[in-house]
Amino acid sequence: MSTPPDPATAWRASWSKRLQARLIPHLVVPLAAALGATYRYRIEGLEPLDALLRSGDPPPIMAFWHGRILPATLYFRHRGIVVVTSANFDGEWIAEVIRRFGYGAARGSSSRGGARALVELRRAMAQGHAAGFTLDGPRGPARVAQPGAVFLSQITGSPLFPFHLEASKAWTAKSWDRTQVPKPGATVAIVVGEPYVVTTAADEAGREAACRDLEARLAVLEARAKALLAAD
Repeated sequence: MSTPPDPATAWRASWSKRLQARLIPHLVVPLAAALGATYRYRIEGLEPLDALLRSGDPPPIMAFWHGRILPATLYFRHRGIVVVTSANFDGEWIAEVIRRFGYGAARGSSSRGGARALVELRRAMAQGHAAGFTLDGPRGPARVAQPGAVFLSQITGSPLFPFHLEASKAWTAKSWDRTQVPKPGATVAIVVGEPYVVTTAADEAGREAACRDLEARLAVLEARAKALLAAD
C-alpha cells in the first residue's frame, strides 16, 4: 500500500502553487510596508524587551495572539527575530514575506513539524536571536495558548514577554483569529508585559498552568492597550 502524500508538503508537486509562493511576497511586502508607513504608535512597557533585543543576552521569547500578526511584523521588523511558520503552502510564502522584513523562519507548527521548529528556535536563540510566537497559531482555537513558547522558556531559561497590539481603526477579517489590519493613518497601541521565566513543572500539567497564566496576562495587556487608545 502506498503512503498518502503529506498534506503539508503535497502542494510542492504543483507548479502553479510553487509559482504563487514566489509571486505573493512581491505583492504583499510593498503593500504592507506602504500601509505600515502611515501608522503612529503609542507604546508602553517596551524598554526591558528592547534592551534584550539589542543585546541578545538572554534572547527574549515574544508571545502574542495570531490576530495581531500584521502590525507586530511591521513594528518589530529588522531585529533578527526568528518566528515559527507552518510547513505548508501558506507557510512558504509567509516565510519569504517575513524574511524580507528582517525575520528568520523556523518551519513547523503546533500541529505538524513542531519539534523541528523548536530545535531551530533553540539553535537561533543560542546565537542571540529572539524568538517570536503567535501563541494560538496556526489554526487556533483563537486566544487559547499552545505550549510551544512555555516549553522553550523552560528549556532555555529565557524570559517570556507577552505583548498586545490594538489599532484605533482597523479592518477585521472573518477568519478564525479575527485578524486585525490597521487602516491607513491608524494609531497602534503596543503594551508589553513584565518579563518572566516559566518555572512551573516541566510536565503537561505545569505547561497547561503556564498557558492559562499567559492568557490572563494577555487579557490585561489588551485592556491596557484599548485604554491607551481611548485616552486620545
